[in-house]
Amino acid sequence: MFTDVSVRRGDAMLLDSVSWTVNEGERWIVMGPNGAGKTTALRIAATRLHPTIGQVSILGEELGAVDVADLRQSIGWASGPLADGIPPQESVLDVVQTGAWAVMGRWREHYDDADRVRAEALVRAWGLSALATRTFGTLSEGERKRTLIARSLMADPELLLLDEPAAGLDLGGRESLLSALTLLARDHASPTTVMVTHHVEEIPDGFTHGLLMREGCVVASGPLTEVLTDSSLSATFGIPVTVRSESGRWSARHDPA
Repeated sequence: MFTDVSVRRGDAMLLDSVSWTVNEGERWIVMGPNGAGKTTALRIAATRLHPTIGQVSILGEELGAVDVADLRQSIGWASGPLADGIPPQESVLDVVQTGAWAVMGRWREHYDDADRVRAEALVRAWGLSALATRTFGTLSEGERKRTLIARSLMADPELLLLDEPAAGLDLGGRESLLSALTLLARDHASPTTVMVTHHVEEIPDGFTHGLLMREGCVVASGPLTEVLTDSSLSATFGIPVTVRSESGRWSARHDPA
């Protein structure tokens, strides 16, 4: 839960009085143009950033009054910068397994048989079995994205945060990833999920809510069918937009008329 959260860096206001509540079991999309504050909001939810002002409660704990190292063990996190920090020589199976300790690269942490069994199950679930012994640095972009999501689920988190998981993928890679995310979203045992994206076409079927942002402020927030409207998306992206939904998938186009 964000209550009047702002983040200032110098003269720039990255977030401006953002209030936002995510309830257990919901699947959220966060959308907006570049510089809207999407990743900043996600980094706060991941305990990687503290607000300048305002209150943040994550999984019932108040940010600033809790040991974030302990809290992070209940948060799955997958992002581009995280991928950059993973040793390229690490095997896919080990990358997934290190998610149990929220570390990047094998060090002195201890894994038991149950950890390995879970890591192997996640590797299978995300279509990575043939790549289990491959090194992370040799993977394609789509393979890296699926590895990071499998890793983010290793600790059986209560909250899953995905920062543009479909970015940079070709059509086949995107659709394969969205199919997997749809299965995850429809699974009632899956964690509460928040996913940042730029495109409505990248919203998996099964997601329930949306947060639209522009210039650090909230444009609209609530159930997806109420938020993804022509007027809300037009206000968010600053151009006339027509949005459509068919069979659980969304599409949008510029509508100058």
